[in-house]
Amino acid sequence: MGAQEVKPPSRVNGSRRLPAGNPPARLLVDAARTLLLVLLPCLGQALRAADAFEGFAFNPPADPFRESAIDLRFLNENFAGEHGFITTRGDEFARSPSREPVRFWAVNGPPGELQGDALRACARRLAKYGVNLVRMHGPMFDQAGEADLKKASRAREVVAALKAEGIYSHFSIYFPLWMTPGAEHPWLKGYDGRKHPFAALMFNPAFQDRYRSWWRALLLTPGPDGRKLIDEPAVFGLEIQNEDSFFFWTFNPEQIPAPQMELLESQFGEWLKGKHGSIEAALGKWKGQKLKRDDAAAGRAAFRPLWNVFNEKSARDRETAEFLFATQRKFYVDTIAFLRSLGFKGLITPSNWATASPEVFGPLEKWTYEAGNFIDRHGYFSVTHKGDNAEWSIRNGHAYSDRSALRFDATSPGKPKQFVHPAMEIAYAGKPSMISETTWNRPNRYRSEAPLYYACYGALQDTGAIVHFALDGANWSVKPGFWMQPWTLMAPSQAAQFPAAALIYRRGLVKVGDLLASVRLNTNDLLNLKGTPLPQDASFDELRMKDVPQGTEVKPGQRIDPLIHYAGRTAVTFTGEPGKTTMQDLKPLIDRGAQTVRSSTRELALDYGKGLLTINAPGAQGASGNLKAGGAISLSDISVTSDLDNAHIIVVSLDGEPIARSRRMLVQAMSEEQPSGFAAEPAENGLRRITNIGRDPWLVKSLQGTVTFIKGPSVEIQPLDFNGYPAGPSSRGVELALRTNTVYYLLTRAP
Repeated sequence: MGAQEVKPPSRVNGSRRLPAGNPPARLLVDAARTLLLVLLPCLGQALRAADAFEGFAFNPPADPFRESAIDLRFLNENFAGEHGFITTRGDEFARSPSREPVRFWAVNGPPGELQGDALRACARRLAKYGVNLVRMHGPMFDQAGEADLKKASRAREVVAALKAEGIYSHFSIYFPLWMTPGAEHPWLKGYDGRKHPFAALMFNPAFQDRYRSWWRALLLTPGPDGRKLIDEPAVFGLEIQNEDSFFFWTFNPEQIPAPQMELLESQFGEWLKGKHGSIEAALGKWKGQKLKRDDAAAGRAAFRPLWNVFNEKSARDRETAEFLFATQRKFYVDTIAFLRSLGFKGLITPSNWATASPEVFGPLEKWTYEAGNFIDRHGYFSVTHKGDNAEWSIRNGHAYSDRSALRFDATSPGKPKQFVHPAMEIAYAGKPSMISETTWNRPNRYRSEAPLYYACYGALQDTGAIVHFALDGANWSVKPGFWMQPWTLMAPSQAAQFPAAALIYRRGLVKVGDLLASVRLNTNDLLNLKGTPLPQDASFDELRMKDVPQGTEVKPGQRIDPLIHYAGRTAVTFTGEPGKTTMQDLKPLIDRGAQTVRSSTRELALDYGKGLLTINAPGAQGASGNLKAGGAISLSDISVTSDLDNAHIIVVSLDGEPIARSRRMLVQAMSEEQPSGFAAEPAENGLRRITNIGRDPWLVKSLQGTVTFIKGPSVEIQPLDFNGYPAGPSSRGVELALRTNTVYYLLTRAP
């Protein structure tokens, strides 16, 4: 993801001048009426805002990092790489040499300004909140495209700080949006200082040579101690490129200047000569389907727009897709070979991008990633958000909508439910999976759904790494200013819910689901643009239900119900054998009429009509979402009640024992957040318009509810402060009534 004036609207209330002296009663009445007409709407709006959001300031003091019930540092190794480089074992990440499986609860970061003690404190806080991997997403080059040794030195400092807290590092050093090559650039000719070099890295040899110099600078430059990152097992992995693909909309002549297009068209021409003998012969087999940019005499063949390719699928389109696939895959194979030749022993992943057609191009994109050690992707749960620079900022005057993932709300208010979400995982080619950028964008009152949602469904689908975006600050700040970021992680709705979420995900407190669909895709069919019945990140609403198979047989043109991802696992393999889909009967798990889906483990139940997720596993029990609609939620060992329509209450075992006999448990509660002073008013089409983006500190809507232990002896209940330290006296009983401003409780039982 790449981060990218509108003045806040002013309001001037007019005044009415009264004559000097004692004014007549009529004038006083008129003045009072005028004042009321001016003030009442503002007062009414303020009262409505107060009614809607009564909360407490979430502003923890500096953390002394004493012993705490929410401190998960013990989950990490003594230091990252203690046992060697991270490797893979089938479709799981693993420690070497033991081959013990490991999952990564991770963030993008750390903030670029941190150094020394501040950097080390940030690493300690991340470890406390359950983080064991940081994706370091930033360029290793300067504005001229030269390798930047200062950035390489900074990278070594960050790796060392994270390593000391048992946190691994993952490097992403190239993103086309970080470059705008100028005119007459020596190795990127044709640019004008206004365009980014989309796709160019995959076919321009001169650019590839420069790109490789950045990896050499990062991995081979020794630090003051003489050590190089190439030898550092705390480096989890390398990402070849971020968010770029031949199969995304940015691949078009408007984005790629003529000298670069001509280079790629020449390569296409050579490829066609190898296949058909000449470009003219290829044109003949394409039934004369020619393009203006074709120049057989110069040895060049042009490209049809992607929309035409995946919709019309002509002979030319199919060979275009085959060439682009082969070129992209070769770039990844060659780059991996280069990195291995340097001596890198960690993991390598090609890229993480979406495509113009999840159904047709999506599996081709993933097939090019098969050359790497694991399959990566990105996904954001976004809302309608309109205004200047709304794609990367929040400003006064912007309009937005709230959106619940637990209800599958559509992006636009009032539209049919939309069954697509970045948490929906597919295991490709028998390899581990990572989602290296993801979050619920703000503003969105339902943003607090994210941590438990990812933890539970990530565990169910056996996702190997979930990397939250983005740790843009080391402290609990809304990042106040003229504008705010939509992705801030140091927020009560996000990082404050990490302790219980990280425990669920990393310890597997929610079990891995059954394999419910196995899709074998024939590679020749893929190159002929026949697509997949299990597309990832494809929009699918209620109106498309006729396309879903009613039994276990998937017919051509049908798509597997996307709700399968909330019931268990799915897997896709690429093969030269005939394609085949094997699917279990989903009727016992998915009830479209009742709007419910249960996991195959019977530990998760989602009522997407109400917007309520219940977690009922031996070591983790609770509820997330519209608890008010759930009434008294009875689980195996506890019951939960709350009158809040957006809350998340979870009990997790801290000692590895089932809750029924656990002696140390954490209760974690959260509702929703706002910056102090945030205000919005109704706008068109069900949206809300921001009149004040707010300031520090964060506010959390007052918590309310009870947790009752319906089995076992009473527990000692110790409320904790925001840093997880005892706050006030403890009590004993079988019922915990949540305090309005307490997020964590330590529960203990006597031996």
